[in-house]
Amino acid sequence: MTTIVLIPGAGGDSYYWHLVVPRLEERGWNVIAPDLPADDDSAGIPEYADAVMEAVGDRRDIVVVAQSLGAFTAVALAERMPVSLIVFVAAMIPSPGETSGEWWEATGQAAAKRELDRREGRDPDAPFDVMATFLHDVPAEIVDRLFERGDRPQSGRPFESANTATAWRAIPLGVIAGTRDRFFPIEFMRRLSRERAGVEPVAIDAGHLLALSKPEELAGAIAAFVSRPGAASD
Repeated sequence: MTTIVLIPGAGGDSYYWHLVVPRLEERGWNVIAPDLPADDDSAGIPEYADAVMEAVGDRRDIVVVAQSLGAFTAVALAERMPVSLIVFVAAMIPSPGETSGEWWEATGQAAAKRELDRREGRDPDAPFDVMATFLHDVPAEIVDRLFERGDRPQSGRPFESANTATAWRAIPLGVIAGTRDRFFPIEFMRRLSRERAGVEPVAIDAGHLLALSKPEELAGAIAAFVSRPGAASD
C-alpha cells in the first residue's frame, strides 16, 4: 500500500499537516507526517532526510509531499528510498548545486513578491507581518491555535546545504500552488514549476499555508496526483 509522507516547511512542525492527514487516511492511504530537527544548529538537509527515513522505516512505495523549504528534503529522500512520486506544495523547487539560501536570489522570489505587494496595495517595504504574509486566509480558530502553540525556531543550517540530488528528476512530479499566496505569488510559482519541474502547477484558491487554509482541497489535489496511472500503486 502507498505511504504518503508529508514534509513540513520552515520550522519543521508536523502540526502543519494535522488537518490533511485524516483526509488522506480516509481515502485509504498510510500517512506519515514527521517532525524535523529545525531547532538543531547541527542539522542540515541530510539530517532532515535522516529524520524522515527513521519515521518511514521499512515501508516501500513512498509518495513524498513537501511544503515550501521541505522541497530540499524531498529531493534528498529520493536518493535514499523508493520514492514513486514527489508533490511540491508552494515549494522551493531546487536546482542542481543550489542551496536553499541561494534559492531566493536565483529564482527572483523577492522581486515577484514586491510586484504582487504593489499590485495589491501593500507596502513592499513594510516590516514582515506573519498575518499579512502567511495567515491572511487561515481560519481564525486555527490561527489562535498556532499562536497558542508558538513558533518553532528554525536553524539556518539547512540553508547552507547544497542540493546534490539527481534521482528525483527521473520520477513523476506534481506541483500545487496557491492563487492567493503572497509569499510565492502564483505567476512566480507557475514559472518555477515549468522551469524546474517541467509541469504546470495545480492551482488552489489559497495562500502560502494551504494545509491550514484549504485542507480538503489540498488533500483532494494530492489524492489526484497519487491516483494517476503510473504515479503510485494503491
